Amino acid sequence: MTEITKGIYLSSNFNDMDLPLIYEFVKNSYWGESRTFKEQKKASKNTINFGLFKNNQQIAYARVMTDKVFFAYLLDVFVIESEQGKGYSKLLIDHILNAPDLKTVDKWMLATKDAHTLYTKFGFTGIKSPEKLMERLSPRAKKIYE
Repeated sequence: MTEITKGIYLSSNFNDMDLPLIYEFVKNSYWGESRTFKEQKKASKNTINFGLFKNNQQIAYARVMTDKVFFAYLLDVFVIESEQGKGYSKLLIDHILNAPDLKTVDKWMLATKDAHTLYTKFGFTGIKSPEKLMERLSPRAKKIYE
């Protein structure tokens, strides 16, 4: 773990992540309600994890799916309810976008229903050419994304 501001630590080590906390938060979100613990663990294990910790307790999380050169997709970003509104999401996103392996990635993407204001502060915009994008959704995913 690396201290990034007084008393707040960042870790990208999968073993530091509080998987039950992550699962419970995501399970209660609009995007993750259909996930099982086993699926969330596998998804986390197969991506780069970023956790913020305060007093040795995880308070925020995000993960990145990437090739570390051309493309990165930001997923499962959250701050636990008791720590929201204190700037931790901005701190987390800033550190993710400036991580040594990620800061030169050409294209970042994410999907959000309600956090556009946060992400525009970091240069995210609406899709310039949405007609170029395609997707394939499983029946389960259709319930979330349609």
